[in-house]
Amino acid sequence: MGSDNLFFEDDYKKFGFENFSQNNFERVERIKSLPYIKVLYLPAGYELTVDFTHYKTESPSLFFITYQLLDIKKGSADEASLIFYNRDFYCIQIHDKEVACDGLLFHNVFENPKVELNDSENIIIKNLFESIKDELQAKDSSSEEMIRTYLKQVIIRATRKWKVQNIETETLKTNPQELDIFRDFSRYLEIHYREKHNVSDYAEMLHVAPKTLSHKFKILNLESPNQYIINRILLEAKRLLFYTDKTVKEIGYDLGYEDPAYFNRLFTQKVGSTPINFKKNYSAGKKYNI
Repeated sequence: MGSDNLFFEDDYKKFGFENFSQNNFERVERIKSLPYIKVLYLPAGYELTVDFTHYKTESPSLFFITYQLLDIKKGSADEASLIFYNRDFYCIQIHDKEVACDGLLFHNVFENPKVELNDSENIIIKNLFESIKDELQAKDSSSEEMIRTYLKQVIIRATRKWKVQNIETETLKTNPQELDIFRDFSRYLEIHYREKHNVSDYAEMLHVAPKTLSHKFKILNLESPNQYIINRILLEAKRLLFYTDKTVKEIGYDLGYEDPAYFNRLFTQKVGSTPINFKKNYSAGKKYNI
């Protein structure tokens, strides 16, 4: 897989690397839709859509993608890179939970997969990507472990930046333990959003009272847990509307709503369009945000 055969596979473990630019998006077209965990490095001047949010890189940036829908719209002559791997390669739960694949960068309730890099960070990240590429080419007996080490460095550095860019630094300094609840809530939400729609469901899993959970989100200056639950459900509804032929009734049922009329009202109220009109208008190029 990949034109330079930059792909590692051993038993169930898989890891790959691709460089690409404006002139050869086809290198990543096939990979982007496959069920890999993906770390995308883009220089300034690239445009892409992750799910239903459009991004333009004003500076070099990393994007962390799991099951989101990825579409790279525009690039430049500056080379971008894509790392892709499966959970068996890196994401075992004995790893530190903050930098494993269920950490802050993946499945966060902000639905924000982007980390912007300054000049010094950009040099470090580019060097780590280059080191990963070198190890893939070397095919040494120790290459797998070296690649995993470099990958973990990328994730740790990006996690630090993500916190600063998405959560107020002073809040983090005074309440670092609050982030554990936020992280665990994100992970549980990704697993259970189809059948668990109430804050009390997640509070129970987190062993706190619903009011306590809401208060912890308030401390971090986040929206309410209930709003994040609704956002995740509606995001999946949008995906199913746009990328499948399922009816609105079928989608509502898939997402845990027995009453199609209730689901239709919820979607219309929050998105500003009925599900049918959303599908029609988004296909025609009109964008909606939750």
